Amino acid sequence: MKRFDLNIEKILENWEVYHAIREIIANALDEQLLTKTKDVEIVKNKNSWIIRDFGRGLKYMHLTQNENQEKLSNTKVIGKFGIGLKDALATFNRGEVVVTAKSKHTQISIEKSPKQGFSDVLTLHAIINEPIDSNFTGTEFELQGVNDQEIQQAKNFFLIFSDEEILDTTKKGQIIKRSGNSGNIYINGVKVAEEENFLFSYNITTLSVSIKKALNRERTNVGRSAYTDSIKKILLSSTAKEVAEILANDLTNISKGTAHDELLWINVQEHAVKILNQLGRYLFITSSEGRQNPDMNDQARNSGHEIITIPENLKQKIQCSNDLSGNPITDLGQFIANYNDSFEFKFINPDALNKREQLIYQQTPDILNIFGGKPNKVNEIKISSTMRKDFFLKLGRLVAGMRIPTQLFYLARLWQQSQSILVH
Repeated sequence: MKRFDLNIEKILENWEVYHAIREIIANALDEQLLTKTKDVEIVKNKNSWIIRDFGRGLKYMHLTQNENQEKLSNTKVIGKFGIGLKDALATFNRGEVVVTAKSKHTQISIEKSPKQGFSDVLTLHAIINEPIDSNFTGTEFELQGVNDQEIQQAKNFFLIFSDEEILDTTKKGQIIKRSGNSGNIYINGVKVAEEENFLFSYNITTLSVSIKKALNRERTNVGRSAYTDSIKKILLSSTAKEVAEILANDLTNISKGTAHDELLWINVQEHAVKILNQLGRYLFITSSEGRQNPDMNDQARNSGHEIITIPENLKQKIQCSNDLSGNPITDLGQFIANYNDSFEFKFINPDALNKREQLIYQQTPDILNIFGGKPNKVNEIKISSTMRKDFFLKLGRLVAGMRIPTQLFYLARLWQQSQSILVH
């Protein structure tokens, strides 16, 4: 047996036992990731809880590290500091938890003993013993004196143990469906913050400089300023329809002042529109455009479009722009253009009209004479068996490019009772 002074100068006073359990779980998950071994086990054994990985096994030298270079060079692991284990052991001691760690290399427990050369100073020591089983696989921590609630609180820090649904995985991180009263912010699968007014939860897997600076020993209460830019990048990297639809549904809350915080970012709004436009039939209009053009709303719905109401400033951003596939975004102007381009007139020879229709058609010169005769720009008047309702223009409107008075438009509507008449 050997005594190893842990040399812990500052104990994390705000840590509870479940924070220490979190560190043991985090180390186990890191070892699983680094060694690509089977899943970590967290099981209850009578009055003890067992946390075990199946990696290379703990050595007493791990207690000397200030930083773990292997972890520092791997961007996907949880731990960064190498001193989390010592913090955990100190917290267990303060919480009167009996902890034993075993591997094929060693067996470690903790107790307070006089500091070497200073018999009147008690410090926390690791008690290093020879391994019980030299063929043991991985590292096993046995914790006596922890309750089920503390284990669950520790597991709640980890995305892997949550029931949260991942909506999209990008190169920058993951977008997660919000399941509770707040959005959770994870970094490499460990929760570091909560956001009451976020629409989603997020798992940041690409660490920026600001995040690395903000990740203190406690790894909790990381400020929003550290991860805002990372979350924007995750959202702007997403191409998932469900993510875009959830964002779009929240757009309507902007005018009410109840939208979630992600919708305050105009580039995120624009990106959501681009995803939806690429993946489905949508019409993006402002609330004022919708009120002024009710017939257009009906036509859009009848043609299979879903109407998404957007704020005025977003309208300016998407005007004349393309989606992620390079296709024009369907705002009001684009919808009108598509509507006009998709229509085809079917012209009819006047000789094919019945007597009543011919009688109406023969009134054409008299009607035109009321307003000074046929305009020079009009070459001829044709009859079409197909006519599309013009709901974009008011009275005194253009009919096939010609502005005509209300009276003539009214007569043209009468002609449509028989066969549609086109001024061409």
